[in-house]
Amino acid sequence: MKKQQENILIIHDIRSVTNVGAMFRTADAAGVNKIYLTGFTPTPLDRFGKIRKDMVKSALGAENFVAWEYKKNTSILIDKLRKENYFIIGIEQDKKSIDYKKVKLKNKNVFIMGAEVTGIPKNILAKCDIIAEIPMKGKKESLNVSVSCGIALFRILNI
Repeated sequence: MKKQQENILIIHDIRSVTNVGAMFRTADAAGVNKIYLTGFTPTPLDRFGKIRKDMVKSALGAENFVAWEYKKNTSILIDKLRKENYFIIGIEQDKKSIDYKKVKLKNKNVFIMGAEVTGIPKNILAKCDIIAEIPMKGKKESLNVSVSCGIALFRILNI
């Protein structure tokens, strides 16, 4: 019997509460097991422990179904996940990136999404086993981060 695949999403340094909520909803739909919110990414609860209504509006309850945890230091988190044999996949445009359609998953996978303007920091990209890029055909060089998250998860996970 084949072991159930485990998939984790790291959302690093995303400012937009609505984008984070949309990624929760997408992660739930894609069957992601857990989300780590890192850096300055907002959590479903504000600093006073109250529910963020703006996140709830875009997550539509997914924040209650997908396990999540906040970690300040992404590098330490990635090191821990690597020791647990997770395959680390950065979703980013980079000179070392491959077409996201060519990613070969393992039993335990981590997908990392970074800030829209600056992307995943170089020190975090250096910790990735692979960097996957969504090809762009138009004049714009990028997509909204929550849209990219959905495209990458659904395509790579073959949903």
